[in-house]
Amino acid sequence: MNQSTIKLIRTADRTLAAAQTAGMIREAAIESEDLWAGIARTQPGNMSGWHHHGQWDTIAYVIAGALHLEFGPGGHEAVDAHPGDFVFLPHGEIHRESNPSAEEQRLVIVRRGRGPVVINVDSAAPG
Repeated sequence: MNQSTIKLIRTADRTLAAAQTAGMIREAAIESEDLWAGIARTQPGNMSGWHHHGQWDTIAYVIAGALHLEFGPGGHEAVDAHPGDFVFLPHGEIHRESNPSAEEQRLVIVRRGRGPVVINVDSAAPG
């Protein structure tokens, strides 16, 4: 096994992601042409702005806190996720997330795709 292909990314090695959305903080651990992985954090009671991830499919795994994710026409659909839950967001899905819990929300995020990773928008998809 060639150990030069293995890379350990410690907490201190994560960087503030270039693309941010109001109300949350993204930290990048792995970034390549077609793969992005990192952590998203939202403080208790905070809500992000509306955004989507362009051509990137996204998988979110809830580590701590709670995730309330609004999406769909007019933002009228929602899912709630808790520690141990996964959420899949297909590319281009306009959404916003909030943390209704009393502790910081922490999500492990893994994306595959190409192009801009985050596209902030003014509102939910028309409905």
